[in-house]
Amino acid sequence: MQRIGVFVCHCGTNIAATVDVAQVAETLGKEPGVVLATDYPYMCSQSGQDMIENAIREQKLTGVVICSCSPRMHEATFRKTVARAGLNPYLLEIANVREQCSWVHKDREEATQKAIILGRAAIAKVTLNAPLVAGESPVVKRALVIGGGIAGIQTALDIADAGFEVDIVEKEATIGGKMAQLDKTFPTLDCAACILTPKMVDAAQHEKINILSYSEVEAVGGFVGSFRVKIRRKARYVDETKCTGCGLCTEKCPQKAVPNPFNLGLDTRRAIAIPFAQAVPKVAYIDPNYCTMLKTGKCGVCSKVCTVGAIDYKQQDTLEEREYGAIVAATGYRPISLEKYGEYAYGQSPDVVTSLELERLMNAAGPTGGTLLRPSDRTHPKTIVFVQCVGSRCEEDGRGKPYCSKICCMYTAKHAMLIREKYPDTEVYVFYIDVRTPGKNFDEFYRRAVEEYGVHYITGQVGKIVPENGKLLVQGSDLLAGMQPKIAADLVVLAAAIEPDPSARSLATLLTASMDTNDFFTEAHPKLRPVESPTAGVFLSGACQGPKDIPETVAQAGAAAAKVIGLLSRDHIVCNPCVATPNEQMCNGCSSCEKVCPYGAITYADKEFRMPDRTTALRRVAQVNPAVCQGCGACTVACPSGAMDLLGFSNKQIMAEVDAICR
Repeated sequence: MQRIGVFVCHCGTNIAATVDVAQVAETLGKEPGVVLATDYPYMCSQSGQDMIENAIREQKLTGVVICSCSPRMHEATFRKTVARAGLNPYLLEIANVREQCSWVHKDREEATQKAIILGRAAIAKVTLNAPLVAGESPVVKRALVIGGGIAGIQTALDIADAGFEVDIVEKEATIGGKMAQLDKTFPTLDCAACILTPKMVDAAQHEKINILSYSEVEAVGGFVGSFRVKIRRKARYVDETKCTGCGLCTEKCPQKAVPNPFNLGLDTRRAIAIPFAQAVPKVAYIDPNYCTMLKTGKCGVCSKVCTVGAIDYKQQDTLEEREYGAIVAATGYRPISLEKYGEYAYGQSPDVVTSLELERLMNAAGPTGGTLLRPSDRTHPKTIVFVQCVGSRCEEDGRGKPYCSKICCMYTAKHAMLIREKYPDTEVYVFYIDVRTPGKNFDEFYRRAVEEYGVHYITGQVGKIVPENGKLLVQGSDLLAGMQPKIAADLVVLAAAIEPDPSARSLATLLTASMDTNDFFTEAHPKLRPVESPTAGVFLSGACQGPKDIPETVAQAGAAAAKVIGLLSRDHIVCNPCVATPNEQMCNGCSSCEKVCPYGAITYADKEFRMPDRTTALRRVAQVNPAVCQGCGACTVACPSGAMDLLGFSNKQIMAEVDAICR
């Protein structure tokens, strides 16, 4: 006999302001099998949980329904509550009457009726629930960090310092990411390389960290605690174990006209190169698109001058398969392409550059040796115009992004201050929509640019930039002065919006991780679980989750590392008992479920069955590995014969909910 208890939460006024909770409790108390129905202001509070525990014991409840917020918020909390009272935690159902009801309705009567329907559906399901027991699976004591920027480096260092093995997979030939290309950092104006380089060296020398540069993740299988990852080690045509980083090959290579990606194409390098002086690992690599030897079989100069025999023109890509207990995505960002912004003359004039290109022009290790020169004629610019929000906070025309890129206001103030300090004769103008300085000491930093350094901030947007007689004619608007100024600039700097690295989308598919409409990784909960992906065992670090500056990135890297350490410190983890289970009598061996399973949990085997005439025959039937299955339910939908079902969410239970909603 069913004895179900229903508990309706007010959630302060989140639910009670729109839903008549007393009426919901009273109506649900009349449902078959319900022996107790009550309401309380905060069910998730200690007193609310004590109420549930006492009711389970006193009323000898066989099932519990809680009408409250999303199960993503407090399902784990309430499962522990019912377990403490001696009830199987999977005999609990949560009706989401906050996000799915009170928050989306304005009419109180309508919201109340919907809450009753949702509660009725939960009662119908819990009536059919059966006790489930969670199993355990071992944890591989090793972590994978995908991305070798400051986020990936800091995450790896923190995990490794806790005593766990870490692999950093970086698609470029060196770790360092975008921070390695910066000159100074705000708001302290200290040297980016001076901060980053020691961390790069620490990562390279750490006994627990293994750097797999010039590599990409190609396939991911398994589950939390036991991921199987295939990593492609791209051919760099240089033996990493032999190369000493002496640079002799990079000096003698006759192919000199290769665009330098580290300097964003502002200068050239050789076909064989070390990315930059502080590269880690400091190992050369050959660009096969420009190497004469690889293209025609003629040359071989680098091989002849290499004293250790590290050059290997026959080197091929290799695949390595490794196991990890946890994975951290730290794929970073990139500035958006400005090809569609023809009104700013980017691509038409070399003197229109992005902010990241300006970083290289101002860097002592950059193409001009740290002297700010116009790319067109190598003269010193006397008038510089910065254009803010190029592609940020603008999607009406289909070219930009709807979000604020967060770092642009601050790095533009940084650039303006550095230019005015080093070149006092240079006039600097900044066209902006509004200035956003939310960080510690950020507003003071911006005010210094205006008040101390005399940077001209103009509230308005630039409509057009026209190259004319060696100058860049900037036509904009000054909303405060009610004017349309025209400035003859020598150099224009565009603060381009930032977006996730292009590799993020394909990686999310491999990890079965969620992404938002802008291709940023989605966290499990924006407030309570900001560094965890909804996919168990996958964590997020840095700008792959959203725009952020270096301090925020480092903070999130440490938080992600803490979560990984907490996972790897366990010997076993509790598995989800809500897994798929096949009915072998109904299975026809069609493989539909195997094809859609994203975790590789389903295999097939030949099994002996007794036929009606008492003979035996072999039939191909599906088998599910419960340790691998994550209970996504894809197989139950794909199965044409209805043989696949999901424990805790069986077809019978789902249909009972539907019937309860429709009656």
